[in-house]
Amino acid sequence: MTLITVLGEHTVSSQWRRDSHSTKQTAVGYLFIVSFTQCTKTQGQGLLKNFLEEHPHDLIQNRLAEESAPQKNISQQPLRNHLDMVYVGNITIGTPPQQFSVVFDTGSSDTWVPSIYCQSMACVIHNTLDPFQSTTFKFSGKIFSLPYGAGTVTGFIGYDTIRVGDLIIKNQAFGISLAEDDMVFENAVFDGVLGLGYPSLALEGTTPIFDTIMNQSLISEPVFAFYLSTETEAGSVVMFGGVLDCYYKGDLKWVPLSQTQYWQIPLDRITIKPKFVACKRRCQAILDTGTSSLTGPRRQVYNIHKLIPGYYLQDLYVIYCNASSTLPDIVFTIKGVDYPVPAQAYVQKTLGGICLSAFKGIKGKPSGNPIWILGDVFLRLYFTVFDRGQNRIGLAPAV
Repeated sequence: MTLITVLGEHTVSSQWRRDSHSTKQTAVGYLFIVSFTQCTKTQGQGLLKNFLEEHPHDLIQNRLAEESAPQKNISQQPLRNHLDMVYVGNITIGTPPQQFSVVFDTGSSDTWVPSIYCQSMACVIHNTLDPFQSTTFKFSGKIFSLPYGAGTVTGFIGYDTIRVGDLIIKNQAFGISLAEDDMVFENAVFDGVLGLGYPSLALEGTTPIFDTIMNQSLISEPVFAFYLSTETEAGSVVMFGGVLDCYYKGDLKWVPLSQTQYWQIPLDRITIKPKFVACKRRCQAILDTGTSSLTGPRRQVYNIHKLIPGYYLQDLYVIYCNASSTLPDIVFTIKGVDYPVPAQAYVQKTLGGICLSAFKGIKGKPSGNPIWILGDVFLRLYFTVFDRGQNRIGLAPAV
């Protein structure tokens, strides 16, 4: 996850890194795509075709046989878009509930919020949890430390009831901060983070919140999905337990995960057609809702910037605003399908009127299997389904 902090007219981004340990996952279940009145957007096309292609006849018959059983609805959680930089939603913790704004982050697996015991300025100016005002809170006695690129969050682990939309998740492990790095978190527009990654990225001995949701049978299908709005504060949503087809056009294209740690998939190539500009020998991509930009190896990002009129200002690449309308699409090809990112998406205009590239270079030595992070710039264009049941990603153009 890349933490986004908006400081006046400047955006500061700090790459979040986590060490991980191995885990095994069981691939079960199948995706149930529905179209109900919860979604007021224009209905998408190809729903039945998509469903029939994805599920064998016997699974459909089994599904029809189960129709007499009570069905759980898809749970939708509205998100607020802050300047196309970060998307946050409200959750509550405890009994009676205490409210927090969090980033729903597919690039990490831990959930944490500030506590009243934290004296960091980052905590003082945000909502803080008073755990012992909750009748359902349990103290674990375990201390945690989460290292991020520019700072650290430390605290203790507790268990309590967390409410996400209409989902009530009981006895969920989460972090309660005692200290936060002020440079990273003080100006954040959110209180904490809700991680939606795999258990292998989570703090040792804890269960990520989506795994608890599945374990407690709170949803019908082991999937969640994101629709991210552009240039409007309202309209974004994360949905749990199924997919509403009214948020995308055409059919979902499915991509198996490379591994069950991050939401990581193979990336065929990146082109400014017909020229290769990155990933000439294939690489990997992580779908990360906690990252605002398109992040890749520094040399590959430099190659892209060479083809875009502009200049470097420290680590930022400034693009001439009057040239943005003539710039080409940059095309990410995934499992043989092209996903173009137009200039209107990768050229970002600041409040001060400066146009910046959304491509960011990762510092460090090149690896044999380069990794790109496809953040909100990409995810605004493509509705994305995260399928834990079959360990895959679904992509389709967003409406």
